[in-house]
Amino acid sequence: MEGYEGDIEEILFTKDELKTRIKSIAKEISADYHGLTPLLVNVLKGGVVFLTELMLEIKIPITVDFLAISSYGTSTEETGAVKFVKDLDESIEGREIILVEDIIDTGLTLNYLLSNLRARNPASIKVCTLLDKSVRRIIDIPIDYKGFEVGDHFLVGFGLDYRQRYRNL
Repeated sequence: MEGYEGDIEEILFTKDELKTRIKSIAKEISADYHGLTPLLVNVLKGGVVFLTELMLEIKIPITVDFLAISSYGTSTEETGAVKFVKDLDESIEGREIILVEDIIDTGLTLNYLLSNLRARNPASIKVCTLLDKSVRRIIDIPIDYKGFEVGDHFLVGFGLDYRQRYRNL
């Protein structure tokens, strides 16, 4: 972690732990969607590292699209106010959708995203997240594929950032 000395308090998951869990999630998705071609919808920017590792392990045909939203601004607290910065490039009507997130916190942003996507009439929507911070959940949202449960900590690395820094850790 050259250049980040003193910035990181603790490493929660090793590369091997991340890879092992992601392979397991990919195996579940491959089995659940056998014979189908799900569309993985990734929420940028934080989820892109997880998405990349996940899709390399999925053993069935998939397609990928991206959303970019803003819900934090420069704050570290989720406000629930969501602004689309980039919408999907293709229609999701009648498609099997897997919404791929880096971390789910209060559920406010995810609830908004799911409502917005459901209004577009997909065949189904499932949620896949690397990290679940359920201790802060305000809105109960079912998570279909989950990497790790985490406590109420501010996390960086593997795509997660603080003011656009630390994503590469």
